[in-house]
Amino acid sequence: MIEEAVSAMARGELVVMPTETVYGLAADPRVPGAVEKIYGAKERPESKPVAFLAADLEQVRARGAVMEPPAVRLARRFWPGPLTLVVKTAAGFVGFRVPDYPAALSLLWKAGSALAVTSANRSGNEPALTAADAVAALGDRVALVLDAGPSPGGVPSTVVKVDGDKVDVLREGAIRKDEILRVAGVDFIL
Repeated sequence: MIEEAVSAMARGELVVMPTETVYGLAADPRVPGAVEKIYGAKERPESKPVAFLAADLEQVRARGAVMEPPAVRLARRFWPGPLTLVVKTAAGFVGFRVPDYPAALSLLWKAGSALAVTSANRSGNEPALTAADAVAALGDRVALVLDAGPSPGGVPSTVVKVDGDKVDVLREGAIRKDEILRVAGVDFIL
């Protein structure tokens, strides 16, 4: 199934994938128009960016991420895991996460690159905790669904923006804000 999912994304199609937090909707950003399909499938405003899931820090850096010291400390402590780091790239600030889930990591390794991934639901609705939830929300807008049973976490990732030494918790999720700030080495948020 993993090979079929990689092949589908190489053709520009969307795939539903499991993670340890919620089910995700994935596209290969190297295929022209694939990321735009995510926006259409979710009915997501184009002003809302899509993050990337990667197999490791090297795949994150390969997408042009600038990893400032607080971001490196956070990545070393919480990756793989439910932390999305929003860091500078040539295209502006972009979110990255390394999931802690074997099926997700297997897909990312087979793809050979970070994938554009967001929650597998219609924009504004609750995230999908099962493959069936994702299918109910997205239907025939996806080519393939990787079903690994219910998501074990059920809580979205914590989203943290790092800009130099400035750390801002944009969304508190599976990791508490105080723990983020402690590991990042700061005691305030901008």
